[in-house]
Amino acid sequence: MTPILILAAGRSSRMRGADKLLEMVDGLPLLRRQVNAALSTGEPVFVALPSLTHPRAKAIADLSATLIEVPTADLGMSESLKTGVRALPASAWFMVLLADLVGLTSADLKQMLDYMPGSDTLILRGADQSGAQGHPILFETTLRPMFETLSGDSGGAEIIRAHKVRLELVTLPSDHATLDLDTPEDWAAFRAIPRT
Repeated sequence: MTPILILAAGRSSRMRGADKLLEMVDGLPLLRRQVNAALSTGEPVFVALPSLTHPRAKAIADLSATLIEVPTADLGMSESLKTGVRALPASAWFMVLLADLVGLTSADLKQMLDYMPGSDTLILRGADQSGAQGHPILFETTLRPMFETLSGDSGGAEIIRAHKVRLELVTLPSDHATLDLDTPEDWAAFRAIPRT
């Protein structure tokens, strides 16, 4: 078992009032699409949300994912990581996934989950075809205590930096690991280009 934690408690602050996680992709709100992709792997899925009454929660309420409320989400991504990792069941590895990477597919997640890491590897990280590092990221369970020390909005960057010599990259198709749409202009450009 490899639990998947989807981080979906951010503010979409650059969307000027819109919520990027509720933008439609492939006929579904983005967050619902991402949760479906994670569930299709057969692994348990956990979703960190600003509240359980948030419109994002309503968009996925009928899916078989565990919803985790992060009341301190405004303090930064570290709060979602701390709260979310705390809620995960015991496992050898766990996956952390940003909810807003529109290119990721269930096949990408399965590729990451099926990858056989080296014996010294503590972190597996998705990368795009250019080698740029992105998501998903799998962490070996001995790193869990480090998440309790996180603060601010840097996510797990300090954990990754501290273990960079024990990190392995997994190359995913195209820009699936890195395509992040933060503004209305980003979304307009994304929709204007046919994707394969």
